[in-house]
Amino acid sequence: MRRLTFMFVALFVTLTAARAEPQWLTLPPTPTLPQAAKSGYAPVNGIKIWYAEFGAGAPVILLHGGLANANYWGKLVPALAPHYRVIVMDSRGHGRSSRDQKPYGYDLMASDVLALMDYLKIDKAALIGWSDGAIIGLDIAMHHPERLTKLFAFAANSDPSAVKDVEHDPVFSAFIARARREYEKLSPTPKEYDAFLKQITKMWDSEPHWTAADLAAIKVPTWIVDADHDEAIKRDNTLFMADNIPGSGLLIQPDVSHFSFLQDPQQFNADVLHFLEHVKGK
Repeated sequence: MRRLTFMFVALFVTLTAARAEPQWLTLPPTPTLPQAAKSGYAPVNGIKIWYAEFGAGAPVILLHGGLANANYWGKLVPALAPHYRVIVMDSRGHGRSSRDQKPYGYDLMASDVLALMDYLKIDKAALIGWSDGAIIGLDIAMHHPERLTKLFAFAANSDPSAVKDVEHDPVFSAFIARARREYEKLSPTPKEYDAFLKQITKMWDSEPHWTAADLAAIKVPTWIVDADHDEAIKRDNTLFMADNIPGSGLLIQPDVSHFSFLQDPQQFNADVLHFLEHVKGK
């Protein structure tokens, strides 16, 4: 009887494993951030930016993607905090941060990051960005290179034409539905998600527009990183950016998508740590 039970259990495990979706087709739960050493609201550019700090050492700023919030870094922060002073923030109008009537734009959002750095008395920092956060990092690298030591840009695009149609993608659709729930829970304007989404979508449809010459002006040590199953970013554009940023590294993470840091945090964290430890900064 025990032998028969074992055989049924083994068969069930085998069939379950066979039916399991590849991790790039999953959207694991949004993690939570660990206990912060310091957190609060910084009055910058006429709005309030929520931020939190962890650990000690050389500063590393983490910038989340569009519609998301700083909680998405909940798997990365514990890996970095034993070695670095880690700062997370909610971009304007995202998460716990407020916004004003200015239209969203990457230059404006980059100025928020710089203003927060000034508020926290950080002259320069390494920056890890995901999607919109990576685009903001590239914007800073172009226009204010003196503020960055190095840049890890995951899932960025240099032009709106580089973004795939994700309207019917199941993972991205699940993310957008989740983003609404999280916005309603965290935002100081919880009933304005539709207006917020409309404004962000307008930015996505119109920015950025960086040429090869724009990218060639970046002197900050940079890695251009993407996932081999990114459902949002066209591979040609990832290669275009890596080819035109002088001395940049190119990394394509295997078996993950636009949400790599949730799907395979061990791999993502190891790549970020390797970058921070081994890429010489400015």
